[in-house]
Amino acid sequence: MNSRANQIGFSQRVRLEWLEMTANLVLAGNDKLTINATLQEHLQDKVSIDGEAVRGNREKIITILMKVWFNTPPELESLRADGLDLLRQLPRPDHLAVHWGMVMAVYPFWAAVAGHAGRFLKLQGSVRATHVQRRLREQYGERETVSRAARRILRSFIDWGVLCETKTQGVYTQGPTMSIADPRLAAWLIEAFLHTRANGCAPLQDLVASPGLFPFHLEHLATASLLAASPRLDLLRHGLDDELVMLRLDIRHS
Repeated sequence: MNSRANQIGFSQRVRLEWLEMTANLVLAGNDKLTINATLQEHLQDKVSIDGEAVRGNREKIITILMKVWFNTPPELESLRADGLDLLRQLPRPDHLAVHWGMVMAVYPFWAAVAGHAGRFLKLQGSVRATHVQRRLREQYGERETVSRAARRILRSFIDWGVLCETKTQGVYTQGPTMSIADPRLAAWLIEAFLHTRANGCAPLQDLVASPGLFPFHLEHLATASLLAASPRLDLLRHGLDDELVMLRLDIRHS
């Protein structure tokens, strides 16, 4: 479906408030240079302090922030526009789900880390960083960049409050689960998740219970409200109870 599926891309520890700041700068109508300069100023005493490298960690973080909320891949522009509208309309606590969805759509590796973490949490109530890294190396190849990116994303999960540290180093438990009752947000999050899948489709029940969405609980997700909330989703029924939700063909091939 897209060239991002097998890429890592997201290789830095990124705080939720930095994404919120970037989105607010976009919503305020700022151009690329202004957003970049503002982020540089904000992060100069937080990341790569006194660093002069052309592609230091600060620059890499800003690249991630900009790709998520400013220069988004073309096939995600409609998703981004609706995501910005949700940020404008929804209360601040709900913003976590919007940033989560947009990050995983732009960087499917984030969803892969979340998926493995969510499976371990469901199976044993905790997740060990080394186990997640092992699964990801099996999936993406035996590269140190895979383990390093996974570590930083797991640290981001902790920063975001969706994972909690334990007394054992490298072992985490799940943070508070966020209930999503708004059908607009639920449909948008489902759409964002489908962008992480190579074929752009999945059974509805698999989506609702996906380990990659472990920080969230989708409440009373009716098919009719899902489709009404997003014109970019289609539904294919196999029998009475088997419903396959998919991105519309024009979205998948854009």
